[in-house]
Amino acid sequence: MATTRKSGAATSARGKAESATPRKTKSSAKANLAATKSASAKSPARKPAAAATIEAADLVGRRAPDFSLPDQDGALVSLRSLTEKGDVVLYFYPKDMTPGCTVEACCFRDAIGKIRALGAQVVGVSADSASSHRRFIDKHGLNFPLLSDPDNRITAAYGVYRKKSLYGREYMGIERTTFIIGRDGIVKRVFPKVKVNGHADEVIAALENRS
Repeated sequence: MATTRKSGAATSARGKAESATPRKTKSSAKANLAATKSASAKSPARKPAAAATIEAADLVGRRAPDFSLPDQDGALVSLRSLTEKGDVVLYFYPKDMTPGCTVEACCFRDAIGKIRALGAQVVGVSADSASSHRRFIDKHGLNFPLLSDPDNRITAAYGVYRKKSLYGREYMGIERTTFIIGRDGIVKRVFPKVKVNGHADEVIAALENRS
């Protein structure tokens, strides 16, 4: 009988130890999860770009802010690589696939022959992703590159990332603006708050009359 009691006590002790093990594991898992959450909370979040501190028109006669941004295929394109080929018509627009931006892009598409004949090239910039640009280009048969500035660092540098309002709601966004930049990297002309209809013709006239 004594042997039986001892055996039962040992079995009971082992059962308690085994049942305690999962509770210890769960407690450890919770501690690890809490530590992970704490570390994530301490990780610095990417800050959005600040609003532009310069007016776009103030860049006329000054060196254009340099950049290196991915195009619709993810290839990096720098301002220097563009100006080496000729003058640059750099236009900033709010968003792919929207009505006004589609009209503007298609007008540049249709005028590209005249613009190239005048020794210039067209390049668009927005905060959309490279994949969004690729879809936009493919849908409308655009014949010039679109660059992606998701953090709005370059749009701010050019003075076009500004506070906007729509139906009483204020928000940050890109103000439709076009720059003509010479081969020397100097801003020759700025078209602020662009109206899309007839804008490509304005650009062509400016290129024809540039000194």
